[in-house]
Amino acid sequence: MSRLEIASPKKAKIVMEGLYKDLERRIESSPPGLCPVDMARAFLELCHAQTCGKCVPCRIGLGQLNNFIREVLDGKATMKTLDIMEQTALSIMESADCAIGYEAANMVYKGLIGYRDDYVEHIQNGRCTCTYNQPVPCVSLCPAHVDIPGYVALVGEGRYADAIRLLRKDNPFPTTCGFICEHPCEARCRRNMVDDSINIRGLKRVAADFAGEVDPPQCAPDTGKKIAILGGGPGGLSAAYYLQLMGHQTTVYEMLPKLGGMLRYGIPNYRLPKDRLDDDIRAILKTGVQVKNGLKIGQDITIQQLRQEYDVVLITIGASTDKKLGLENEDADGILSAVQFLRNVGKNQIMDLTGKEVAVIGGGNVSMDAVRTAKRLGAKKVSIVYRRRVADMTALPGEIDGAVAEGIELQTLKAPSSIDVDENHHVKGIYVTPQMVSSIRDGRASIKPTGEEDIYIPCDVLIVAIGQNIETHHFEQAGIPVERGKIVTKSTGAFENLPGVFAGGDCASGPASVIKAIAAAKVVAANIDEYLGYHHEISCDVDIPEAHLDDRTPCGRVNLTEREACERVCDFEAVENCMTEKEAKQEAGRCLRCDHFGYGIFKGGRETLW
Repeated sequence: MSRLEIASPKKAKIVMEGLYKDLERRIESSPPGLCPVDMARAFLELCHAQTCGKCVPCRIGLGQLNNFIREVLDGKATMKTLDIMEQTALSIMESADCAIGYEAANMVYKGLIGYRDDYVEHIQNGRCTCTYNQPVPCVSLCPAHVDIPGYVALVGEGRYADAIRLLRKDNPFPTTCGFICEHPCEARCRRNMVDDSINIRGLKRVAADFAGEVDPPQCAPDTGKKIAILGGGPGGLSAAYYLQLMGHQTTVYEMLPKLGGMLRYGIPNYRLPKDRLDDDIRAILKTGVQVKNGLKIGQDITIQQLRQEYDVVLITIGASTDKKLGLENEDADGILSAVQFLRNVGKNQIMDLTGKEVAVIGGGNVSMDAVRTAKRLGAKKVSIVYRRRVADMTALPGEIDGAVAEGIELQTLKAPSSIDVDENHHVKGIYVTPQMVSSIRDGRASIKPTGEEDIYIPCDVLIVAIGQNIETHHFEQAGIPVERGKIVTKSTGAFENLPGVFAGGDCASGPASVIKAIAAAKVVAANIDEYLGYHHEISCDVDIPEAHLDDRTPCGRVNLTEREACERVCDFEAVENCMTEKEAKQEAGRCLRCDHFGYGIFKGGRETLW
């Protein structure tokens, strides 16, 4: 009998696997601003190398497509070349024997349609439309364009107060964002090429925790202009902060007892402690921003009155009303919107859920906030009911993991079909239709019913978290254009026929993240300043540390730890723990300082949509 040996990977295979992982990290950290035509060439060559070479469409056709793209990049192509490329790509898609040939040709074809202007620019003018001075990836991907390498370097040197000053130049909510920012800046961090992205949000939290109270900068001389801002959420307060620094007197009108909007009345205390939110708001108010609480627009005061009293009216009311399921019995007792449920908790109107079964419909961050809050209010069982898969949820992965760790049940691929109520018109449960994944549409798997019978999910309380809207009735009466539940403005935030009235944030863009609301406020504040006849610059006198020349050896990322699940579900205290100073120094030292090495200095400039 012949001897058998256990198969083990050869050295070449191990090395190749490592190279594939390196390539994956490089693709993940591709910075914004790369030439799409050149990227198409690189991906096409990679696909061409993966083909088996047996069929002509792959072996010859992909090589020919690559030659055409190189002609475009070398300035040797004509407009007819693009037509030939399109025909060639379609021919390969129709005749290739395997998915590699089809997908490679399809990628080129979609590029010819999607960014044809870039091809034309290369052919007609011999240049690329993308910027030759590539932006720093983290700064470019931050909606507010915060100087991230700058404040990371300041944290690394222990200059926490200076880090907060630098942050506030572009984001007046550094403490808040240290807790809850969705950190899109980390997505293309160039450190991914080495090991893992920098924990940018974690370092912001470090700066906020160790800086103490930092006063805002001095305001510019008083311009005599008065601005009314409707809404005291992150957008309204950010706009007020920047306009006040420019020398304009701002007054914020807020219908709720305290400032903060959804930050206070929508995000639970365990994610964002309200005393830490107050730190940011206190710094904003120190600039001289005035506040009028308890006044609802359209009820206590009108747009017309404010236009007579102020030079500019800015609408930043956010998206604070809920969307409906559209099912019969949705008005039954025990059915709440997630917005109202979380707002009541924010007002300290605590609902006793002890021993009750709670179901929450939706898969976003608001849904996660609702289920984790319900658990803390004593619910016996809490379930998320979502019509798609966990992978399709819009909630942050960390929020989903946190909910599961706290004992939340995920009921996925179940679409609500009807609501069951008792004789007192109180909710008893909900029927859901089993779903299955189907064809991919726009990069996302669609769903369809499986054909199985509906499933019954009993519940004493049903919370709906499927999206948010704005209250538009008064604004429509005031002549402000509203379309599909959003206020319609020009790109500057202004209106065509309403001089002196602006809008920005969630009410104009639809529900978005906190950092996007802050970014929109910064832009609309600059445009209001221009409208009033000024051109103020918001500057910061903090000196950024010089980039060190020492090697950046591979090093693991420091993640924020959390309190144990069995402990944290019993209260509303903060879940996340901050880094230690030693951890923060190590994490800040991982930064590759893209603002200095390879990208040039990006400091300065002002974002405006005029």
